[in-house]
Amino acid sequence: MKKRIRAGIRNPGIHFRLLLAGIVLISATTFTLGYMVRNITHEFVSSRFENQMQFLAKYLALNAELGILIDQRAMLKRQAENLLSEKDVVKVRIFNENGESLADVSKEYAGPLSVAEVPVTVKKSKEFPWNMGQDSEYRHPEERIIGSVRIHYTTEGIQHLLSVMRIRFLWLTAGLCGISVLIFYFISHSLVSPVTRLAKATREVAAGNLELRVEPGSLPEIRELALSFNAMLDSLQESQAALKRANEEMIRQKTLARMGEFSLMIAHEFKNPLGIIKSSLDILKADIREGAGELMVEYMEDEIRRLNHLIEEFLLFARPAVPSFRECDLNGILDENIRRFEIQLNGFPIQIQSDIPETACIARADPDLLMRVFSNVLKNAVEANEKQGVIRVRVFCGKGKWCTEISDGGQGISEEHLPRIFEPFFTTRAKGTGLGLAFAAQVITAHQGSIRAENRKEGGAAFRIEIPLGTE
Repeated sequence: MKKRIRAGIRNPGIHFRLLLAGIVLISATTFTLGYMVRNITHEFVSSRFENQMQFLAKYLALNAELGILIDQRAMLKRQAENLLSEKDVVKVRIFNENGESLADVSKEYAGPLSVAEVPVTVKKSKEFPWNMGQDSEYRHPEERIIGSVRIHYTTEGIQHLLSVMRIRFLWLTAGLCGISVLIFYFISHSLVSPVTRLAKATREVAAGNLELRVEPGSLPEIRELALSFNAMLDSLQESQAALKRANEEMIRQKTLARMGEFSLMIAHEFKNPLGIIKSSLDILKADIREGAGELMVEYMEDEIRRLNHLIEEFLLFARPAVPSFRECDLNGILDENIRRFEIQLNGFPIQIQSDIPETACIARADPDLLMRVFSNVLKNAVEANEKQGVIRVRVFCGKGKWCTEISDGGQGISEEHLPRIFEPFFTTRAKGTGLGLAFAAQVITAHQGSIRAENRKEGGAAFRIEIPLGTE
């Protein structure tokens, strides 16, 4: 676990990298903009404050012009005291042109001060003969400096204001940075979360869960990736199912081959002794008198015939005939088979209701093998009905295939027996061999068709046979 944590720290994931890059970029951008805005604001406020002090100094200089000319110090002092009432002004001084102090007022303050000084000027009048020998003192050809005003002011208030603004800028910048990081976190999470789910799904698929599918999501790229992943899983699942079916078919073929070899061996071993027994029984039968002995001989003959029929079925299954395809009418083959079967059932209270179109349905097939298939299925239906009741036969021909459904009114097939109904030697009857339906499935498969059994809702079982038209 510790190694995994260290590996995660040394090699962080895409979500952490995106988040870290977003934090660095957003923080740098936000703090840079905040710093620039703070400096611009600082310069703007400081400039406005200094301009205000310069304006006050110019205003006092304009009002002090007359007082300096007539040397009215009391008036100048009142003007200085009025200006001293301003919050940040702590000292006001007015000088004449010789630098002599005409007014000097102040209030107590400890700390650094700044100075704003403005000259006091008067305009030259044409009627008044100003000192013609002192033109060099004029600031302007039309103005003459007669004194100056000096204001001492504190910057504590403006510094406090700038400090408050700086703190607020920091908080605002931090808040914007936090909100931006939070938004970027959700954006990054929305991008990385589908990839994380896809990685988790990949691990589950690697563990064998092929039923899993990934939600497509809302982003086009992630949606395309999820759909491709699901398509890959569908293809993989189909391939695995096909491989499983191929393996099952291969195992089934091997099993059938071994059963065929065994059946062939057993049939050959029993056929010759049964022939000798039958011949010997025919010889003894001529010498046996009528009575109990003759009845016993009949029983023996019946059992010999049954064993011989069983051996014939073994041989037929062990040596499956290769279909001899030729064009034939499937409807006619089934109808003829039903007619022959009804003759065999003469005397039994059972009825076969058939719905076979009169129109011929031509296909390439082996009529002899199909006759045996239909006989086996009909025989199975008669035995399920206990040789009474109704058996229904329906035929459909079209869409490239021929289909017939043979249904009985028996008790149906148990769900556990349905998957094995066409297996060789599987039977639920005491005298059955389990080879009739297996042979039918073998022949239909050779015709590239299908045969399946299912239970009917109204009771009984139904066997559905489909044969493609034009089978080669």
